[in-house]
Amino acid sequence: MKKPILAILFILLSVSGFCQNNRVMNLFPEGTILHENIPYQNDTLKKHLLDIYLPANAKGKIPLVVFIHGGGWLSNDKYADMGYMKETVSEILESGYALASIDYRFSTQAVFPAQMLDCNAAISYLVDNADKYGFDVDRMTLMGFSAGGHLASMVGLAKNNKVDSFFIPGSTKNFSFKGVVDFYGPADLTLFPGANDATSPEGILIGAAPLDRPDLAKAASPVSYVDEYDPPFLIIHGEKDDLVSPRQSHLLSSWLSVKGVENELIVVKDAPHFGPMFDVEEIRTKVMAFLRKSLD
Repeated sequence: MKKPILAILFILLSVSGFCQNNRVMNLFPEGTILHENIPYQNDTLKKHLLDIYLPANAKGKIPLVVFIHGGGWLSNDKYADMGYMKETVSEILESGYALASIDYRFSTQAVFPAQMLDCNAAISYLVDNADKYGFDVDRMTLMGFSAGGHLASMVGLAKNNKVDSFFIPGSTKNFSFKGVVDFYGPADLTLFPGANDATSPEGILIGAAPLDRPDLAKAASPVSYVDEYDPPFLIIHGEKDDLVSPRQSHLLSSWLSVKGVENELIVVKDAPHFGPMFDVEEIRTKVMAFLRKSLD
């Protein structure tokens, strides 16, 4: 992901303005219920918080979409991707699905697998408290963007591999996913132009240049965990993404296909790394069709 760090930070800052409560709530359908800044671990870390959005007039147990934000593993927060994906987020809630958006520690705070520990801890909290919020834990999907797409893919793919080092001891592991929606997430950390640079985002994530520590890079790459037992994937990538090459998504899709896992790859013509081109009706229709097939 080595495009100078300044370029990445520009993107991170440009999407992080859609923050907190009232401004975020203005993005959602009237009547949406927000449970904000819920600590999902027994500590006071700001990055160990999640938000839950419940659809208006929800009845019975409702499906859950777990939303993981992007930001190169080193910036942004649980509000970050909602601004430019507001139509998709609104339709998720209008369709009667709950949405949980989670924060996780930055790679500058703790190297991998800290991010996996946090994501799985947040999901464990959601499962443990399903009755309180009305979730149907048998109908959960993951959705992530860029670094969040990487983490959503990692969580979804590694779950059946039973990697204990991705879970806090004693946390709930009895959950699974009906699908993963991966927006332009990295699939193999060794294939980035910055793979020989420990100061690249992927290098900072694992604490070393990926090519210097291929063992760490492999452990943090979604393609390492693909097998025939994985959930269906919808993968969406911009044709002109110059931060995460579309080849990353082609690679993940190919491995899923080799293993017989249902998947679809959509390459968005002329689209860059992120932005409103991913919230247009054509893409939104595909995303909602995937969620309905997975969750209904």
